[in-house]
Amino acid sequence: MAYETEQEAFWAGRFGTDYIERNRYALAPTIAFFGRALRAAQGVRSVFEIGANIGNNLAALAALLPDARLHGIEINAAAHAELRAHVPDALHGSILDTTPDETFDLVLCKGVLIHINPDRLGAVYDRAAALSRRYVLMVEYYAPTPQEVPYRGERDRLFKRDFAGEFMDRSGFALVDYGFVYRRDPVSPQDDVTYFLMERRA
Repeated sequence: MAYETEQEAFWAGRFGTDYIERNRYALAPTIAFFGRALRAAQGVRSVFEIGANIGNNLAALAALLPDARLHGIEINAAAHAELRAHVPDALHGSILDTTPDETFDLVLCKGVLIHINPDRLGAVYDRAAALSRRYVLMVEYYAPTPQEVPYRGERDRLFKRDFAGEFMDRSGFALVDYGFVYRRDPVSPQDDVTYFLMERRA
């Protein structure tokens, strides 16, 4: 399959497949994390995750929100195959060219925007906004100004910036809650990420 950016091809290929084994982690801390990040969210009965990988985040959300309908998209075929065991109708493809024809109470991006080609972030922001009926939760590395960070010996594969701020400026969503989660947090450790819960303005 041909992709628009080299970052998409990178994650669809061997590196993305190898990432699967590094991305298996305990469920309990992830459930605790989402309980914290979504404490101000109300009435979430459907979730769409951009870049769902093998479904770790959706599995945690299923435990936290047992009545919610879960959906997502994943670009890597091997990860998508595992994801479908938990989310049978999960989409295979890039968020830049594949989206469902419906909307969701919550759209989640966790550790995904950092790997998107910066020139195409606007399109991803627009798709996240269009898919969300109410909330968008972004969980990414934060930096006040854009910067590229070497990633496992690769260049142009990981970027930090104020993703949420750019999204709010572009979409009109408003900030509801945010926080930083340290990798040594005793209850809900994450990889030194900042989460931003944003809500659609009426």
